[in-house]
Amino acid sequence: MKRAIMPGTFDPITEGHLDVIRRAAQIFDEVIVAVAQSPHKEPLFTHEERAELARQATESIPNVTVEPFSGLLVEFAKEVEASVVVKGLRAITDFEYEFQMTALNYELANDIETLFIMSPPKFMYLSSSIVREIARLDGDVSQFVSPCVEAALAQKFGLSRARG
Repeated sequence: MKRAIMPGTFDPITEGHLDVIRRAAQIFDEVIVAVAQSPHKEPLFTHEERAELARQATESIPNVTVEPFSGLLVEFAKEVEASVVVKGLRAITDFEYEFQMTALNYELANDIETLFIMSPPKFMYLSSSIVREIARLDGDVSQFVSPCVEAALAQKFGLSRARG
């Protein structure tokens, strides 16, 4: 059984993340969406909220589970017996950062591979921070996130309702 993890802060999980998760789920027997604590990023949603939103957004993908984690990614990968880390790439800037992280992870655990999945053009501009900013300004985020995330953003920002 080939198990992969897809790590991220997912603050919040977007359609771009879901695209990579769905594609990884076609390649691997099991994909664990690994929701990182990431306190240094000062996330909008709590660790538990981000994990729950990811669970709701991925519930229709049968071979995907969601697990929150803290600490080193490679240690979490070993803990859940994953042999591959899946990362989505949008642009050159993503590649530069992910290239460094992959090299470091390889030094820490050279038996864990990294697989990069390129975003399709329609998601190359999409990021959680952009979605948060649009929602904060009461813009329509329905094309960028799942309905559960749209509702959570509306609630977080005190907006009267989610669009839809």
